[in-house]
Amino acid sequence: MTGTEVFEFFRRLADLDPDPQTELEYGNIYQLLVAVVLSAQATDVGVNKATRKLFELVKTPQEMLDLGEEGLKEHIKTIGLFNAKAKNVIALSQILIREYAGEVPADRDALVALPGVGRKTANVVMNSAFGAETFAVDTHIFRVGNRTGLAPGKTVLAVEKQLEKKVPGPFRIGAHHWLILHGRYICKARTPQCWRCPVADLCRYKPKTPAPQGKSV
Repeated sequence: MTGTEVFEFFRRLADLDPDPQTELEYGNIYQLLVAVVLSAQATDVGVNKATRKLFELVKTPQEMLDLGEEGLKEHIKTIGLFNAKAKNVIALSQILIREYAGEVPADRDALVALPGVGRKTANVVMNSAFGAETFAVDTHIFRVGNRTGLAPGKTVLAVEKQLEKKVPGPFRIGAHHWLILHGRYICKARTPQCWRCPVADLCRYKPKTPAPQGKSV
């Protein structure tokens, strides 16, 4: 995809959704960090369902420690891998209190050093909480990047590096949100809805999915 096409790709997505946001629900940066940690191999819908009551009780790392690991498990037991995630959330909360006065650091390397926080999680927090130009490549973005030809790569990191290189200035903060939403609702894994895709003519995917009978583009 050429530089001109990449610009047009994001321009169209931005026109349709000028202020893209994560679909995870949170009230502060600490809650965002916890929600993203919980979202690994889980859906945002499932995480939100589990955290609504949790976040009414827990707004700080200390309140999480007061709730305790077993108490946390009761709130998140519907989420996959909840035992390991509860352990990580308690551990990262302890570190935030001990090393960062209970605040979430605005530093990707510091975030990645926290239990349960990988590069993708750190990139989400840096982008959504601190406005950093980071690209959190999940399964949706990996698929969209490769399928469309926007940012092809054999690994998540390779796709991230392609996005860092190619995404033009006006769209860098919102890019990963647009791509996640596009992959979640239009450029789906099994049957992409090419017939209603706003960037279909820019996309390198050849077997475009036709509109279902009775549907119009």
